[in-house]
Amino acid sequence: MRKIAILLILCPSISQAQITKQDSLWLPFRFFVGKWVGDSDGQPGKGKYERSYEVIFNKKFVEVKNKSTYPPSPSNPNGEVHEDRGFISYDKIRKTFVLRQFHIEGFVNQYKIESVSSDGKTIVFISESIENIPGGFRARERYQIINENEFIETFEMAEPGKEFEIYSRATLRKIK
Repeated sequence: MRKIAILLILCPSISQAQITKQDSLWLPFRFFVGKWVGDSDGQPGKGKYERSYEVIFNKKFVEVKNKSTYPPSPSNPNGEVHEDRGFISYDKIRKTFVLRQFHIEGFVNQYKIESVSSDGKTIVFISESIENIPGGFRARERYQIINENEFIETFEMAEPGKEFEIYSRATLRKIK
């Protein structure tokens, strides 16, 4: 019995010792891997989110699949279904993470990581480029981990020459 107790105590240490260099690269994003649902509020109205994060292609990318549904409202009489796909990669030359998002509306956003808090619970991406929108627009994505099964995503936009304004804020809960 004592040997089992010792093994249980040591197993987390042993498994951490076996982590590969490629696995350790993705530590800032390990929390997100899985399926999520949530609620949002913002300029498009109140919405429902479905999202997944998956490590793909021999641990070279994290794929993000997102669907946001906004029912009809006074400010958005037709409602809206928004979908986007994203890929997080590590740019070895620049030594930074890059997030590329492809939106159903035709926008392609490329972000680079701006910061990761010292506790690893807040990750901020800032846009480097946005295709199919007038020049000078900027975007920012902020992910704040609340607990082991919940995070808040804040998406902000800035018109040319202006400060960032919140476009939407979603609270997502892990379901798998």
